[in-house]
Amino acid sequence: MSYDLQEQEQLDALKTWWRAHSNRVTTAATAVLLAILAYQGWSWYSLRQSAAASAVYEEFERVSGSKDPKDAIKARDLVGTLIEQHGSTVYAAMAALRAAKSSIDAGDLKAAKDQLTWAVQHASQKELALLARVRLAGVLLDEKSYDQALQVLNVDVPDAFASEFADRRGDVYAAQGKVAEARAAYSEALAKAGTQPLRSLIQMKLDALPPPDRT
Repeated sequence: MSYDLQEQEQLDALKTWWRAHSNRVTTAATAVLLAILAYQGWSWYSLRQSAAASAVYEEFERVSGSKDPKDAIKARDLVGTLIEQHGSTVYAAMAALRAAKSSIDAGDLKAAKDQLTWAVQHASQKELALLARVRLAGVLLDEKSYDQALQVLNVDVPDAFASEFADRRGDVYAAQGKVAEARAAYSEALAKAGTQPLRSLIQMKLDALPPPDRT
């Protein structure tokens, strides 16, 4: 095949450029290919982890409501499996929250606190971490650890959780006998509750506070 002079010069220039830069081009192409393969491998691994965690969580749900002591032990072990082997999945945080409720119902506040603390620190979904904070503050309130409860609640929250956080702060202040702070917190919670069913409960708490000191 024949080339005119301009085409031949362009071809020679391309060959010269390739000899000078071929190693870098090949290295870059290899890096891109490896990145693609790594991403695909991670996606496959994540899907496999999620499927495995889902199966464990289904079994946890099956036994967690049982009154059989053997099932209670199995439920505890399954939560441990989810946390240790599938901690990055949503199922681990969901199981920790549910296990914490069971611990609270059983009067085991230490276990509940540990489970909720894990969810606060490791939940892959922000909403679950925020829900865990509200519940953890409730456990600390029951323990009369008021300062710790307020510290747990001292974070920026989206509007969807603003009412719950303010309501819990009101509970802590009320338990401390800080009526003015409790009234302010409950009023904030009421203002941000919208049409939530929580409104009536917040109003009851607000109405139950001693009247403001007029002196």
